[in-house]
Amino acid sequence: MAGNASRTLVLLRHAKSAWPDVPDHERPLARRGQRDAPAMGRWLRAVGLVPDQVLCSTARRARETWQLAQAGLSTAPPVSFEDRVYQGSAAQLLDRIRRTPPAARTLLVVGHDPALPELALTLAATVPPGGGDPPDAGSRAAVDRMRAKFPTAAIAVFEFTGSWDQLAPATARLTVFVTPRDVRAPAGKRP
Repeated sequence: MAGNASRTLVLLRHAKSAWPDVPDHERPLARRGQRDAPAMGRWLRAVGLVPDQVLCSTARRARETWQLAQAGLSTAPPVSFEDRVYQGSAAQLLDRIRRTPPAARTLLVVGHDPALPELALTLAATVPPGGGDPPDAGSRAAVDRMRAKFPTAAIAVFEFTGSWDQLAPATARLTVFVTPRDVRAPAGKRP
């Protein structure tokens, strides 16, 4: 029964980073990133997307993004800081996600461009598996928006049925794509 359960994958690109004269791995968040990360955590909490498990890059900007987003979530799910999330390709990220423990229903991955946006586009089903109903206009618009730009601190939320090891290209449905600008927008202007 757990294998056919509904799963939610949340992909969070790290918040805006600063560019001091330090190695890439050690770049901290910029002021805007420090402002956006907790807002995205609060948004996740407000829409009921509290993760059971978190995979986070070891890069300083990703770790800081997670710490600030976690404060907005007001919870402390188990987190795994992994170099593979920092250096991995979209295919390597997908491989790592497939090894998520079955008990986790909602997984949050805090990662980087280009791997995270590429993974998001790889997962987004533009034609449903098995030839079901095509994605609704809202889903197509979200995919188009995500394809155009996946800015820092943006979140892509995917749903699929099955176990984590069954997640494959074009098998998940993008349910929402939200950016910090959307979260700060007046209520009537949100996507």
